[in-house]
Amino acid sequence: MPRSPLPPPLPLPLRRRTLLLGATASAALAACGGMATAPDVPMDAAQRLRAANRIGWGATQAQLDEIERLGWGRYVERQLTSDPKAPLPAPIQTRIDAMGISQGDVAMRVWAAEAFRRNGDKGASEEERAAARKAYQDTQGLAARETGERQLMRELYSEQQLLEHLSWFWFNHFNVHQGKRDIRLMLSDYQDRALRPNALGSFRRMLGAVARHPAMLRYLDNDQNAVRAINENYARELLELHTMGVDGGYSQRDVQELARVLTGLGVRIDPDPAKVAPKFERLYRRDGLFEFHPARHDFGDKQLLGHTIKGRGVEELDEVLDLLVAQPATARFVSRKLAVFFLSDQPPPATVDAMSAAFLRTKGDIPATLRPLLFSPQFASAEPPKFKDPHHYLLSSLRAGFEQRELQNAQPLQNWLRRLGQGLYDKQTPDGYPMTADAWNSPGQMTQRFEIARQIGGGAVALYRPDGTNTPVPMPDLQPLRARLEPTLAAATRGALAQTNSPQQWLTLLLSSPDFMYR
Repeated sequence: MPRSPLPPPLPLPLRRRTLLLGATASAALAACGGMATAPDVPMDAAQRLRAANRIGWGATQAQLDEIERLGWGRYVERQLTSDPKAPLPAPIQTRIDAMGISQGDVAMRVWAAEAFRRNGDKGASEEERAAARKAYQDTQGLAARETGERQLMRELYSEQQLLEHLSWFWFNHFNVHQGKRDIRLMLSDYQDRALRPNALGSFRRMLGAVARHPAMLRYLDNDQNAVRAINENYARELLELHTMGVDGGYSQRDVQELARVLTGLGVRIDPDPAKVAPKFERLYRRDGLFEFHPARHDFGDKQLLGHTIKGRGVEELDEVLDLLVAQPATARFVSRKLAVFFLSDQPPPATVDAMSAAFLRTKGDIPATLRPLLFSPQFASAEPPKFKDPHHYLLSSLRAGFEQRELQNAQPLQNWLRRLGQGLYDKQTPDGYPMTADAWNSPGQMTQRFEIARQIGGGAVALYRPDGTNTPVPMPDLQPLRARLEPTLAAATRGALAQTNSPQQWLTLLLSSPDFMYR
C-alpha cells in the first residue's frame, strides 16, 4: 500500500516527568561499591524501560521481562558478571563463526595480507603489482566490514547488553582509526583480545592489554618511538585521554619521560625472529605482532609524576601503568566519562564522587566503579535526560521495532552510521566520538535521522531481506511495542501517533519523535 507522508516532526524539547526511585536506591548509592548481594530496587514499568534503555543498546520486551522477573538489583549483578565468550543465538553465532576474522590467529592473517602488499612492490609486471595491491586492500576492507558486522550483531542480539555497551565505550575511549596503515586487519583482535575480556574486569589490566596491542602502537606511532628518535604521541594520549585527563595535573616533562618509558614497544609483522644482540637477548619480548626490542629502549632512569622509574626494560611499563591507575585524577576522569556515557551530559557530582572512590579503593575494578551509577536514583528516572548519539539511535530503533528479526545485511546499517557521522572505526583523532548532545542534535543531523526513520519505519527491507533476493519482508507486529511505549510518551507524541493509519506510519513517526531521541 502507498505510504503516507511523514507528519511534521514534533518540537525537540522533551517533557520533564520525573520518575524517582524509592529510598532504597538512594541508600544503595553509598554502599554499593563492593556489594556482595544485589540491592532491592523497586521499579515501575516506566522506570524499567528507562533503565533498560540506559544499560544497553535499547530496551526489548525480552529484556524488560527479565528485569521484572529478577528485579533490577539481580539483573544488574548478572550483567556485571557477563561472559565475553558466551555464544549468541545459534543462527547469529553460526554466521560469526564463519567469518574470516574468526579463522586462525590475527598474526597469520596479517602475515598473509603483508605478502600481497610486498608483491604490490615486487611483481614482475604492472598488472601483477596492481592485482596484488588490490588484493591487499580488499583483504583489509573485508576484515573491517566483518568486524563491524560482528559488533553490530552482538549489540543487537546479545542478552549481555552491559558488556556490549561497554565494549563500544572502551573502544571509543581507546580509539584507533581503521584508515591508518594495516589497522583494519587488527581491529577484530583489538576488540576481542584487549577490550572485551576486560570490559567488565580490571581497568588496569585493560590498560596493559591496550598498551601491548599492535593496533594502538601502530595508531599512535609508538612503533616509531626509539631511544634516539623519541615520538611522544602515545605518551601524550595515554595521559590526556586514557588515564588522567587533560586537567589531570601532569606536565610536559611527564609526557617526555613517559615517552622514554615507552621506547622499544612496537610491532613486528615479519614472522621471522628479530635480530637481537646477545647482550639484549634476555630482555627481548614478542607476543604475536607485539614486540619489545631492547635495542630501541632508553634504559636511563625516568622521573614521572614525582616518582623515579628505574631503567630496566619492558617492566617499566607495568610500573608506570600501576602508577597511573592509582592517581585520583584517573579515577575521576574515567568515572565521569562513564557517567556521561550512561546517564547525563552533566552527571550528578555525588554519583561521580562515589564512582571515583570505588575506582580508587578497588584499583580500577570496573564493576565496583559502575555500581554507584547503576544503582543511583537517577539511572531509572526521567531526569536528567540523555540525548542519543547516532549509534544509540539506530540500534535502539532496530531493537525496538524488529526484536525478533534476524539481521540479514549489516552493510546498510554501517552506511547509516557513517552518514550520521559516527561510522564504525572512522574517528580519525584519538579522542573518540563525543558523547554529549551538542555534537549530535543539529538540524542537519535531525534531517538525516528523519529520512532514516522513514526507511526503518517502512520495514527496514535493506537490512532484513536476504541479500540478492526479492523475498517480501512483512512488517513486524508492533502491538507489544505500542503497549509498552505509548504510556510513557508525551501527550503531544501520543496524539500524533493516534492519527497514523498504518504500522509503517506509526513506527516512522515514533522514531522521528522527540521522545525517541532520548534514553
